[in-house]
Amino acid sequence: MIKKNKTNIAIVGLGNIGSYLYKYLIKNKNYLSKKSNTLSDVLYVSAKNKSKKRKLSIPKRKWLKNYIDATRDKKIDIIVELIGGAEGPAKKLVFAALKNKKNVVTANKALIAKYGDKLAKIAEKNNVNLEFEAAVCGGVPIIKSLKEGLIANSISKIYGVFNGTSNFILTSMDKNNLEFKDALNRAKSLGYAESNPSSDLNGEDVASKLKILTALSFNSYINNKDISVEGINKVDRVDIKNANLLGYKIKLLAVSEIKKNKVTQRVNPCLVKKSSYIANINGVLNAVIIEGKPVGETVIQGEGAGPQATTSALVSDILSILKGEKKLPFMIPDKKRKKIYFESISNKKFSAYLRVDVKDKRGVLSDITKTMSKNKLSIKRLIQNPYKSKKYSSIVIVTHQAKDSLLNKTVFHLSKKKYLIQKPKFIRIENI
Repeated sequence: MIKKNKTNIAIVGLGNIGSYLYKYLIKNKNYLSKKSNTLSDVLYVSAKNKSKKRKLSIPKRKWLKNYIDATRDKKIDIIVELIGGAEGPAKKLVFAALKNKKNVVTANKALIAKYGDKLAKIAEKNNVNLEFEAAVCGGVPIIKSLKEGLIANSISKIYGVFNGTSNFILTSMDKNNLEFKDALNRAKSLGYAESNPSSDLNGEDVASKLKILTALSFNSYINNKDISVEGINKVDRVDIKNANLLGYKIKLLAVSEIKKNKVTQRVNPCLVKKSSYIANINGVLNAVIIEGKPVGETVIQGEGAGPQATTSALVSDILSILKGEKKLPFMIPDKKRKKIYFESISNKKFSAYLRVDVKDKRGVLSDITKTMSKNKLSIKRLIQNPYKSKKYSSIVIVTHQAKDSLLNKTVFHLSKKKYLIQKPKFIRIENI
């Protein structure tokens, strides 16, 4: 009979995900033991509010007086960080844990995106694991796919829908004809959106994920500076309806690609053809598409929000450590990671959707077309929707392809016009 080793785990952070993970690890102790040939035990837990009502019972002996004690206790082998945020306790905990030669599992994409390079270096030096599958796209196993399943491939592009909350909101606006605020409230009531969902709505959450995937895809260091980030805050029901009329759906896309050794990273709402695969990723689903050689195109899809999906990813990382698998956080040694050139998307060409709501008077359309012409933009399609009772008109324009810098310049000039009802809407069209 093979003697099984014992591995002790500390969970720091007992929100919805931490509580669900705790219950899973306790309930499935024997199952995990069979899978890993190692006994595991949740020895300690810690939370900001110990007295908070939770739907689980935790023995008093398991509560740490101070979360940082987990990094010093010799009995602890794995620390699961579920505090969140790039700074404060989460940062302090993970840096201290790795320096004290503790394995770390985290769902904290903001922390990895900001400090991943430094943390990876410490983990490598101390021969411990830093695992972050749960930090990117919940139950979609994209990190392991890049590190293991697709390791033979030279990747040229990685893109997709990386945020379940924003995708649920856009889907609700489209399928249920809801205004943005109503769709957001629905997402909150179903537990898909946090009480403060700003990072989901402004694109920051997706940007953190994309930076991590870019580093893994192109064997580079994380680049926090050269990335274009826009959220879904300004998309309204009228834009959703217009997109449908034009044969498109609106999705919040993350795209990272390398061409001629130059990488561009961008996060923004896009119009995608209704017939495309990505247009049919609805609700809280996430999808990641990888283009590479020799594999061609690979698609990985799954739920990107909720404690169940996140726990699936966390347990996958925990099992890797229980099995004794020593892995480099970013797949290759720190010294072999490349400093590649990143560039802005200003010179990249897009077709675009422009919506200009204006006072209903003569000469307005002529002035708009003149402004576009001055900025070297040409019109592919134009729809004019007059609202006579409200004395304004909504002009929808689809442009031919033009440099992103010229598209932005045109929107800037149009935003200065006195005949505007509100700032012009500008959404790129993505041919994928």
